[in-house]
Amino acid sequence: MKLNTLLGIAAGKSSQFILNKLGRGTTLPGKIALRFDKHILDSLARDYEIVVITGTNGKTLTTALTVGILQEAYGQVTTNTSGANMITGITATFLSSKKNKNGKKIAVLEIDEASLARVTEFIKPSLIVFTNIFRDQMDRYGEIYTTYQMILDGSAKVPNATILANGDSPLFNSVKTINPIKYYGFATEEGQPQLAHYNTEGILCPHCHQILRYKMNTYANLGSYICPNCGFKRPELDYQLTELKEITNTSSTFVIDGQTYKINIGGLYNIYNALAAVSVAEFFGISAETIKAGFDKSKAVFGRQETFKVGDKDCTLVLIKNPVGATQAIEMMKLAPYDFSLSVLLNANYADGIDTSWIWDADFEQIQNMDITQIFAGGVRASEIARRLRVTGYDEEKISELNSLEKVLSAIEQQESQQAYILATYTAMLELRELLAQRHAVGKEMK
Repeated sequence: MKLNTLLGIAAGKSSQFILNKLGRGTTLPGKIALRFDKHILDSLARDYEIVVITGTNGKTLTTALTVGILQEAYGQVTTNTSGANMITGITATFLSSKKNKNGKKIAVLEIDEASLARVTEFIKPSLIVFTNIFRDQMDRYGEIYTTYQMILDGSAKVPNATILANGDSPLFNSVKTINPIKYYGFATEEGQPQLAHYNTEGILCPHCHQILRYKMNTYANLGSYICPNCGFKRPELDYQLTELKEITNTSSTFVIDGQTYKINIGGLYNIYNALAAVSVAEFFGISAETIKAGFDKSKAVFGRQETFKVGDKDCTLVLIKNPVGATQAIEMMKLAPYDFSLSVLLNANYADGIDTSWIWDADFEQIQNMDITQIFAGGVRASEIARRLRVTGYDEEKISELNSLEKVLSAIEQQESQQAYILATYTAMLELRELLAQRHAVGKEMK
């Protein structure tokens, strides 16, 4: 091993040790190590069986569910638990990896779409999972086709890695890949082909540009699609979800490849994350019993339906960052069998995407049909999200615009309802979690 590599590992691990003693977790050790050797991941990730998970939505939870299963099967798994998914975070993850007592070195890594091509210069995954691609941070990523090209380019650098793609997304079947590819998806009851909702993106046939029809449409542009003009259609699925048994705001039960599974996270959109995790497990030949044991220990993580108390109030924090994700979070809240307050925290920092016009495409109108006692608008763009919520038709007198997150927490503490949902963009979620960590309501996470 080269001297600069050894120095980089030593400096990175030393800074990590000091930060851990201070109760801080950051990507700084990765930055320090990379300063010494920009190719340090070559050495750190050597001899690992690596699973990469990328896409617009669902990366963090899919990673957590996959890790839970693989830990049941193999023991210690190296992973970036809180979504530090760029090259500095990936480097810091390997610096902190612990030896697996079973001798098998496994890593499951969530990687940002725009960072994948940079990371795959140094790591050699055996499997790359594509979750979905929706419009997200268009000032950074551009249109969905641009984002897809980013992850295709990253995957092509490791041509022997198998792609495990969401077969319900037309984009992932639009071009022939260099990598071998397998598909997972929903194989539930189909009907006559119908148009998707009028406000749905990504529904043009990639071959002839006619509008796709859906024999079964789960949400957004996902489902069993077909082009009435040229016959382009969903590929054959290698891993199939065949039945939805129960979906609540806190759990879901479903059947995949003949086995019934349950996860302790609510909403239809999170079932796709579970389906991806099961598909990874089946790819590696892991038994259904082991998958179930992994799911039994699963819980919401790092702002993905994360629960905690503010005073004596029961709160659920949900990350939102684009129209599809926000709409699915709203759909999940509709399943709650109780009244609740709703806080929506909107920031417009670089990590959120500085263009916040996406909030007008999210289906906030559904809040009129829920038992929401009051609404708190917060974050850097509190006035903007307050305006968006007012035009839904919800009672304006019940909407409070608050200029600090401390005031949002105080308002929740004083509310009459026992339950509170908090929807927050990425940096607003981090800021809120920092305040909650100071109150010891949540644990600190790497940022």
